[in-house]
Amino acid sequence: MLTKLKSLFGKQDLTSGNPTKGILVFLIPILLSTIFQQLYTLTDAAIVGQSLAGESVAAINASASVHYLVLNFGMGATSGFSVILSKYVGAKNLNEAKRSFLTQCILCVFVSIFLTIAGIALIPAFLQLLHIYNGSGDPSMQMEFDEAVIYMTYLFSGSLLVVFYNMSMANLRAKGDSFMPFVFLAFGVLLNIGLDVLFIRAFHWGVAGSALATVLSEGVACVLSLIYGARKYEEFRFDFKNAKPTLRSIGDHLKNGIPLGFQYSVLGFGIIAMTSGVIRFDINPDQSAVPGLPAQLGYGTACKLINLLLAPFGALGTAMISYVSQNYGAGRFDRIKIGIKSAIIIGLVLTLLMNAIGLPLLINGFYQYLFLSSEKVTEQSIYYGNVYLFLSVPTLLFLMFLFIFRGVLQGLEKPLFPFIGGVSELFARILACSLLPYWIFGSFNSASPQAAYFIVASGDWFAWLVGALSMMVPTIYYLKKYLKTNHSQK
Repeated sequence: MLTKLKSLFGKQDLTSGNPTKGILVFLIPILLSTIFQQLYTLTDAAIVGQSLAGESVAAINASASVHYLVLNFGMGATSGFSVILSKYVGAKNLNEAKRSFLTQCILCVFVSIFLTIAGIALIPAFLQLLHIYNGSGDPSMQMEFDEAVIYMTYLFSGSLLVVFYNMSMANLRAKGDSFMPFVFLAFGVLLNIGLDVLFIRAFHWGVAGSALATVLSEGVACVLSLIYGARKYEEFRFDFKNAKPTLRSIGDHLKNGIPLGFQYSVLGFGIIAMTSGVIRFDINPDQSAVPGLPAQLGYGTACKLINLLLAPFGALGTAMISYVSQNYGAGRFDRIKIGIKSAIIIGLVLTLLMNAIGLPLLINGFYQYLFLSSEKVTEQSIYYGNVYLFLSVPTLLFLMFLFIFRGVLQGLEKPLFPFIGGVSELFARILACSLLPYWIFGSFNSASPQAAYFIVASGDWFAWLVGALSMMVPTIYYLKKYLKTNHSQK
């Protein structure tokens, strides 16, 4: 079965053949990977939500935004690095592709060290941004703080494994192989679920067990993928004699990877801004915590569902990076234009499908019972979760365009514009989740009018719209420029 699937979805030459078919065949394993990853996240959330105290669940939900901010710098950087390799794959330049891989390995070591040190050192500051304070005097908030520190310390300690895992997955896709990354991810997900049950249910290690399961499973998948890549593809074998890194090679990778790393981190700051805004509704005017933390639990479970629904759009954007970068290396700008049109059509179909799947799950807060034990689900938690989802699910259309435009610009080695788009998203979220509620209602908290939460809950869709618009113009400009240059050369 695995052999048959590999023959169908194996290595793709994205510079030839029907563009729509090529994108779809390349997209499907990436889509399965992202869905599988999100299903794991949902399973992990269910295990945690059914096994641990509400404060522990809230700590993990809050930590997710900080985790996104720090470790996604590595994900963004490796994504940018892989574009260089993909370009040389499209240009059929084996020696430079080898040089790219070796350069990435060296850079990823330094990125990992930086993320480990910076991440652990800044944990208290990040939690303060989220209005989770140490020594607040409130037992519930103190427990949430302590659990979040433990959880994030374990995650950041495993940065090396996570960064190299992302690098390996990105490079395999850059080579045109989107199937084996799915296989390694699926194996890692199943291992993660097993370790979750072992560490949380059997060993009772709590949030530390959840974080440790994540790091170990990604580490095993990382090692297996690196071994596979070295045995299968010559580009992923060290060749210090003929393809050692040069200052130019290092500069090219840093120029493309670091802006994307910061872009991913900037998006993390936006998520922190939104999470911080939501947490305010779990704080009473006297600064005590609302019993049961309904805003955090409701919004947190809603985020689990929305992350599942947006997974196909993230996969589409990832597919476009490899498709565009290979054709960019081959000088096939006509195929890039056709590919963008195909991606938009695919995205529109996915938007309708995700709405059809997601909206019915809001009835009576059904999705919350999947992730929380019944005593944690309340009328308030359902309210907070449903308001966010009613605003976000129909507007996934904006997110679809954002991912496509971002993938195209990354593939064209224009990392500045995705970074600018990320900054635009950050300011949009800060405006919706902090400034507007403050200007209109003053200091907002659990006693604020419902309209205050509606504004905060609009942070995501507003950021998606602003980000998509900010990247649409440069996408159109560069596509027209390259097509004109290509035609004049002919």
